[in-house]
Amino acid sequence: MKVLVATQKPFSAAAVSGIKNILTGAGHQVEVLENYAEQAEFVAAVADVDAIIIRSDKVTAEVIAAAPKLKIVVRAGAGYDNVDLQAASAAKVVVMNTPGQNANAVAELAIGMMIYMARTQFTPSTGSEIMGKTVGIQAFGNVGRLVGQKAAALGMKVKAIDPFLPAEKIVEGGAVPAESLEDLYATSNYVSIHIPATPQTVRSIGYDLITKMPKGGVLVNTARKEVIDEAGLAKALEDRTDLKYATDVAPDNLAELKEKFGARVYATPKKMGAQTAEANMNAGLAAANQIADFFATGNTRFQVNKF
Repeated sequence: MKVLVATQKPFSAAAVSGIKNILTGAGHQVEVLENYAEQAEFVAAVADVDAIIIRSDKVTAEVIAAAPKLKIVVRAGAGYDNVDLQAASAAKVVVMNTPGQNANAVAELAIGMMIYMARTQFTPSTGSEIMGKTVGIQAFGNVGRLVGQKAAALGMKVKAIDPFLPAEKIVEGGAVPAESLEDLYATSNYVSIHIPATPQTVRSIGYDLITKMPKGGVLVNTARKEVIDEAGLAKALEDRTDLKYATDVAPDNLAELKEKFGARVYATPKKMGAQTAEANMNAGLAAANQIADFFATGNTRFQVNKF
């Protein structure tokens, strides 16, 4: 089988070498498309491939239509909203992610952003400490649990909510279950967002929730920009001059936010959550192993679409 590793934001050289070793060792051919400038280059490269490994690259309906032999796409990472699942399912293409492989990197970034905002972005003014503060974790999956563990180790109180987890599972994970989403925001000095972008969550975090936060509250988003109601965020920051927002996914209105609110708003220059050598390697090798296993045994354990 022919496997294409298509990455505008490339894996490390060591990760690419590891991916090739796994797949060629399983009898597959590997091609690499890196740093491509136009989506058309990606579309042209899939004509004869049986499998694709991507990072933040967009597997659109056009990509899938251009790949008649395609059987599987693996997104090296947790989120998969950059893949057209409907088109993939219609073409009987299995789509997988690699849950947990980037989790520690994202969790460390979330904690780092809390400290960065608490210390006024390391400017020479008086900041605050996070010890003794409460962090509310919105979605208590792989990343959320690690954020909770690291926050607790730093002396923070941890609350969490997850619509897919019963309260006892949240307790087992080391957090106090929030009674509701409104309760989470109202009782947390920091809120760390880890929800996916779905029709139910897009623009779900806006003025009403954000302004429920206590005085000096900091909202930290290492998930997806689409879950934020950007107009509502701007109004919340305007009406509540004590609130702050830090994000790993720059909002469309970032320039406006920075102009109005200065150091109360921070966005990483480019999505950084999975940008560690360890996460890079873990996710890439996991993707390669999942493809090798799929072709060898039909294993679809991490499939995220249905057909």
